[in-house]
Amino acid sequence: MVIKSLQTLVSETIKQIKTINADEAFQMVQDKNCNLIDIRESNELENTGSVEGATHIPRGMLEVYLDPNSHIFLNGQLDQDKEFILFCAGGVRSALAVKSLKEMGYQKISHIEGGFASIANSKFKIV
Repeated sequence: MVIKSLQTLVSETIKQIKTINADEAFQMVQDKNCNLIDIRESNELENTGSVEGATHIPRGMLEVYLDPNSHIFLNGQLDQDKEFILFCAGGVRSALAVKSLKEMGYQKISHIEGGFASIANSKFKIV
């Protein structure tokens, strides 16, 4: 058995998922066509700030919170009919997370290339 490196895993994943840039994500947020999900850990948000309008769901809880019976959906915090756009610090965790959510059945799902690093250099407001 051969164990894949992270680089190989991410490279294979990128070929299977939808990747968008920060400008495309910003336009979708402006058009209210998406759920913007920040999957960074809480300490990352404390250190670098949050993206205005993003919902914070740490990567470790993503599948739990995005279960269709979770309180996030039952309370109307997220809209299942809109695209889910994920981001992390640099794009690795969000790419792998998109793959996982696709396996759960999500179809309208993408991640932001370059993650928070590219978001911070775009039109998004950091708070």
